[in-house]
Amino acid sequence: MTTPNEREALVERLLTRGTVDVVVRERLRERLLGDRPLRVKLGVDPTRPDIHLGHYVCFRKLREFQALGHQVVVIIGDWTARIGDPSGRSAQRPMLTAEEVEANAKTYLDQFFKVVDVSRAEIVWQSTWFGTFTLEDVIRLTSKYTVAKLLTREDFAKRYEQGSPISITELLYPLLQAYDSVAIQADVEIGGTDQLFNLLVGRDIMREYGLEPQDVLTVPLLVGTDGTLKMSKSYGNYIAVNEPPEEMFGKIMSIPDHVLGDYLRLLTDLPDEEIDVQLAGMTNGTINPRDVKERLAVLIVSDLHSPESAERAREHFHRVHRLRELPEQMPEIAVPQRSRIIELIVRAGFARSNNEARRLVTQGGVRLDGRRVDDPEEVVELDEPIVLQVGKRRFARLVPSDVND
Repeated sequence: MTTPNEREALVERLLTRGTVDVVVRERLRERLLGDRPLRVKLGVDPTRPDIHLGHYVCFRKLREFQALGHQVVVIIGDWTARIGDPSGRSAQRPMLTAEEVEANAKTYLDQFFKVVDVSRAEIVWQSTWFGTFTLEDVIRLTSKYTVAKLLTREDFAKRYEQGSPISITELLYPLLQAYDSVAIQADVEIGGTDQLFNLLVGRDIMREYGLEPQDVLTVPLLVGTDGTLKMSKSYGNYIAVNEPPEEMFGKIMSIPDHVLGDYLRLLTDLPDEEIDVQLAGMTNGTINPRDVKERLAVLIVSDLHSPESAERAREHFHRVHRLRELPEQMPEIAVPQRSRIIELIVRAGFARSNNEARRLVTQGGVRLDGRRVDDPEEVVELDEPIVLQVGKRRFARLVPSDVND
């Protein structure tokens, strides 16, 4: 049990650290300090099964609500996923089949519960109510909002000005998401800053159905490993929640120094004062950014895997990257005695095509027994096993055999 002062401190942290918008702040503060457990809604559109550290920011905030005794309600958007959320998009997204949605949702939840306490979470499928929605229900819902208001959303406004198509199904998306809040009688809805418009529509629609409007809380969009764009699988700058510990550790160690402050505040529970000391030390040269990244990596891998996995990943990183030793274990791949280097890269599973393998070579990321390979057309003749390295973290031992191409 927490004391009143401790509870107030936890609420203040929830409302200020790693948050951008809070609507309505004072009301939400009072409700968080109250005795009634709040229903905190997270809408999940399982258009892709992979979750990255950008999602982890939101999940950690949900965990803060749970620590205060509140209930997380996860809405699996098995209907809206077939439309595709247009937020931040410049074109209509393709619809998914029911089978794709179900498979993605299962994978999503497996990763989600690595962070959020399953015993304090309720999983609800959107089709529970939309599966029996009639045309009359649709007309009643759409009558409660205007096209003019929908077109004030930034992405819709841009596409409208440019003459790009906007389908009726896309315009329906914010209303369907809003009705989810009506169906579960949400007290709070949480999402990224790109979801703010949709979350506010939820407040309006709840009011139209005679319910107390939900409060809204948004979290920042995490910058990816490139240090510029938001983390996204589409941009190739993401760190997946289910990555192996060694791979996750290595990617965290590769992030640019200037994003460390955001990563520390959004992805760890380190006190703000301690983070400020770390960042000040990096600025004045008394603390090596590499050491700060290593601590960050240990904390994240410990949370998403285990402290033991984090320690093994740290030792692996030291061995491979600092000491330039080979990993203790690596896959052995049977290969022909004579092959082009790009074919060996594909056979090892480090590239999906010869063209992709060729790019890896020309970018200087391929080594054979430590020797950099510069010619993508180089023919390799093997009489004994040799180590293929692609990038900083991928290794395979190539074993010559009578394998045929």
